[in-house]
Amino acid sequence: MTRFTTSADGTEVAYSITGSGPALVIVDGAMCHRMFGPATELASVLDKNFTVYTYDRRGRGETGDGATPWSLEREVEDIDAVIGEAGGSAFVFGVSSGAVLAMEAASRLPGISRLALYEAPFVVDDTYKPRPADIVAQMDDMLARGDRSGMLSTFMKMVGVPGIGLAVMKLTPMWKKLKPVAHTLRWDLRILGDDGRGTPLPTNRWNVKVPTLAMDGGKSPEYLRNAMKNVAEVLGADHRTLPGQTHMYKSSVMAPELVEFFSRAQRTAGPIA
Repeated sequence: MTRFTTSADGTEVAYSITGSGPALVIVDGAMCHRMFGPATELASVLDKNFTVYTYDRRGRGETGDGATPWSLEREVEDIDAVIGEAGGSAFVFGVSSGAVLAMEAASRLPGISRLALYEAPFVVDDTYKPRPADIVAQMDDMLARGDRSGMLSTFMKMVGVPGIGLAVMKLTPMWKKLKPVAHTLRWDLRILGDDGRGTPLPTNRWNVKVPTLAMDGGKSPEYLRNAMKNVAEVLGADHRTLPGQTHMYKSSVMAPELVEFFSRAQRTAGPIA
């Protein structure tokens, strides 16, 4: 059942609840929402251990673009509104660009008690080509022309989808599902900021003081694994590589990792082991 909570700027944020136990909020990556992406399936595996909150980020699913112009602060406030529905305190798990948003939220919101992250798409070395410095401007221009397919194609190429794969993707029903949320790619890219230029992450961007787990997949590209090692260094977090996993992780593999981490964090007052 879809529920709604009101964010600080008056935007109605759609969310769902399943399970029982400590509250856990899942923050989706680019273009994903409750009806498209891994969050709902993962919630169905985690709900034996947690009260899981999944929600539609701005411009996706049943959440509108917002009552005010988009900003990082508005997305953090959306997370805060969902945590408010959970009683004011929750674990948070962020995936891909949602991991970066979760890091920003954990730096600002006292209601986040523990943080788990999976494959924030930073480029911190020379193992992958840096994102173009003008990528946000490119996306803005394409949207102004109404070229949502162009936005999707540009994004897919940037993250490494091969030409033949992209050509096939455009013929599938998935492409039509992605076009309505293509405009949100500009927002995710703004959340990533300049941390995609092939240099190590800044040590002063985030102020995360809660126990944190940074994860990547053993079959993911080297640049993502290196990025998460750098995230762990910057945040003072635990780091773990999940054997056999790619950027599209399996819920059956991810869920035990989250259960173990959050359960251990509950029992530990200080830094995680």
